[in-house]
Amino acid sequence: MDQAFEEVKQKEDLYQLNTYKKLPLSIERGEGVYVYDSTGKPYLDLYGGHAVALTGHCHPSVVKAVKEQLGKLIFYSNVVYSSVRARASEALIKVAPSGMDKVFFCNSGAEANETAMKISRKYAGKKKIIAMKDGFHGRTAGALSATGLGNYRKQFSPLLEDYIFVEFGNVEAFKNTLNDDVGSVILEPIQSMAGVEIAEEDYYKHLREICSERGIVLIFDEVQTGLGRTGSWFFGDRLGINPDIITLAKGIGAGIPVGCVIIDEKISKTIGPGEHGSTFGGGPVASSAILANISVIKEENLVQNAWDVGEFIKQELRDVNLVRRVKGRGLLLGIEIETDAIRLRDFLLERGIITGTSSKNNVLRLLPPLILKIEEAEIFIKELKAFE
Repeated sequence: MDQAFEEVKQKEDLYQLNTYKKLPLSIERGEGVYVYDSTGKPYLDLYGGHAVALTGHCHPSVVKAVKEQLGKLIFYSNVVYSSVRARASEALIKVAPSGMDKVFFCNSGAEANETAMKISRKYAGKKKIIAMKDGFHGRTAGALSATGLGNYRKQFSPLLEDYIFVEFGNVEAFKNTLNDDVGSVILEPIQSMAGVEIAEEDYYKHLREICSERGIVLIFDEVQTGLGRTGSWFFGDRLGINPDIITLAKGIGAGIPVGCVIIDEKISKTIGPGEHGSTFGGGPVASSAILANISVIKEENLVQNAWDVGEFIKQELRDVNLVRRVKGRGLLLGIEIETDAIRLRDFLLERGIITGTSSKNNVLRLLPPLILKIEEAEIFIKELKAFE
């Protein structure tokens, strides 16, 4: 028995609120696509701390940037200007879809989504927001109100009103729900926690057309899909469509907590001082992490790597008897299998590979760092086949 792990577990269980079902690991160190437990055992991390380790664990460029910033200034609020925040803002807007000209910094995906919905309501002048069944947008009261996954909602009803839920991927259902009170729609382009569900390409295009025709604000929650994970900087890039608002978090700070909202010019110019804020949003340390992270993604061509390695995994799993199909795009993949995903996850964990599950009990979820190489993916594929 690992005594060091048992001591950590005992102390966390004693003092931390019991809100997570944890794996029997105490992760103490990370490097690249590997993390190491309290005994020093390495684990190939195909979960990425839940899509957070976008450029890998402790990428030298990110570590260097954060260390340097910590030695200069840890924090000052948005009441003053900041050179590192200015550069981080510029870097995000330069990779954002055309027409998006402003960014708002916050602390998490839930806060980013609440911000987006607040902004969209003010701009549209209408209170109703359409969200998707089985969608997930966070656990705060507002974000949870837009979340369609029942298990997350049922214990906390009643939630906020004025949210209408429709079937994801169904254009007719969306059109049939529209009325004069609907001002915005929020969706994950890929429903990750729902089992990595992705719609047909025409669905997103029709959604964009309808929203443009009716003046409805289209919000893409790209907390998990953004900044290259799906093989393009943003989900709509490969389809040639742009939403009006994009929310980001998780991987954009390479592990430093940060979220943001990227906003189209027609909306951003209607927002003025005092209408919103976030004390820690865009702090110097978080900004330095964003800036370094984006530089690494560019310099190491990680957007293309995400696409290439994701396609390799899909191809290699086509003839595996255990696998029914592989869903998703780039390095956000859901592997639908013939058995319980938790059993497979635990089997792989024993063999030194961390993966994730979802709300569907037969879908194994992969959200690895974008630096994942073919040979590392082959390790996973070999062990998965050993489960058959």
